[in-house]
Amino acid sequence: MSDADQSADPSAEADGPAGVDASVAGDPSPAVETDAGDRRRLGGVVLAVLISQVLLYPGVPDLVVALGAPAGIDAGMWFLVAEFGAFVTFAVVWGAVSDALGTRIPLIVVGALGGAASYVALASLPGLGLGFEVALLVRVVGGALTIGAFSLSITLLMDLRGGNGRNMGTAGLAIGLGAAVGSVVGGSLADLGALYPVYAGAVVLAAAGLLAATVDDRAATASKTDGVDPAATDDVGFRDVLARARTTPGLLVPLAFGFVDRLTAGFFALVGVYYFQDPATFGLSAAGAGATLALFFVPFALLQSPLGALSDRIGRFLPVVAGSLAYGVVTIGVGVAPAYPIAAALMVLVGVCGALMAPATMALVTDLVEPEVRGAAMGLFNVFGSLGFLAGFLIGGNATDAFGYTPAFLAVGGLELAIALALLPAVRSISPGAGVVGRLGAEG
Repeated sequence: MSDADQSADPSAEADGPAGVDASVAGDPSPAVETDAGDRRRLGGVVLAVLISQVLLYPGVPDLVVALGAPAGIDAGMWFLVAEFGAFVTFAVVWGAVSDALGTRIPLIVVGALGGAASYVALASLPGLGLGFEVALLVRVVGGALTIGAFSLSITLLMDLRGGNGRNMGTAGLAIGLGAAVGSVVGGSLADLGALYPVYAGAVVLAAAGLLAATVDDRAATASKTDGVDPAATDDVGFRDVLARARTTPGLLVPLAFGFVDRLTAGFFALVGVYYFQDPATFGLSAAGAGATLALFFVPFALLQSPLGALSDRIGRFLPVVAGSLAYGVVTIGVGVAPAYPIAAALMVLVGVCGALMAPATMALVTDLVEPEVRGAAMGLFNVFGSLGFLAGFLIGGNATDAFGYTPAFLAVGGLELAIALALLPAVRSISPGAGVVGRLGAEG
């Protein structure tokens, strides 16, 4: 929404800086209480989806062998690429369909239960004597279903009152905590058997679908509560968001940050697992590698909500730019750490920096688009994010295979630094900051 639009909208005067909703002030109405309950349940759905996904990561080196692939990082790379390729293809499809139908919950349930079924199918392949190529196909189908549950749950969080930063902080908390739990539990299960994490993922995804069915589906009424003419939403979808991205450069900013941020996450999900387990580096077990990934995910999870709320108060500039710069530096540090305790401590710092920038980046999307295109906009954000994951897998896997771990970490961390410096003026222009801390960052 442009500045002119905001000045013409009387309801905009009730909002605080950077998309803060008036309900943040403590509105005790039943509607706000309902939003709080739905926020918790939707956070639980996102949590379960992430647990199911990350359960597989620590054991990928052994899992791909059990599914018929040769040992090595190349097979692990394609195993992850298959799922995220489907994420890229279908994220916006789910968002546009939900906007067109005016419903989200039934689609979330279908996505979660379908993803659970794909996990069961994947675990059945070795017993059927089918090869790794079939496993990759199952991963594609599972990814196409699972991204619906993930993306639409976050979109429904966007529809709630309470402040964009708080709502996206809830999503970030669930993402980080799910990744932390999934990495620790998945590593322990992988040490017991290569297929155990897959079976566990199926159970967790099924639980996500059942939990989603208890949430109030407000997509059909969100436009009314936000003062939008429902008739105007019928023809809005992904094309409108793409057109807006071309004509409103500000929307490209969070998309670019989302791409690079998730590129580094994809890099850690693949290269980090092999890096920490490689006998030439630290020689950890699958459980040890999972616990090390959790050193990143735990602070990333626990700090999402407070730092998301902070971005509501001070604006998005300082969290996005400062967080990204620090994130790039400490990512490089992990790759050049001379000893495991140093690498482990730096993984904690990676999580802190990620928690600073992630909810603010997602909240920028909500700040910049109107309610009737939120589904497609978040789908577009997830497309860029999933492309980032894909790039992280491909760049990380190929760079590590060709040059080794240290150059790969330097390349990925350097890219995070480059995007933060290149887009600093753009972030300042769309989110100049509020309050003393925000203004100091924006004016520095």
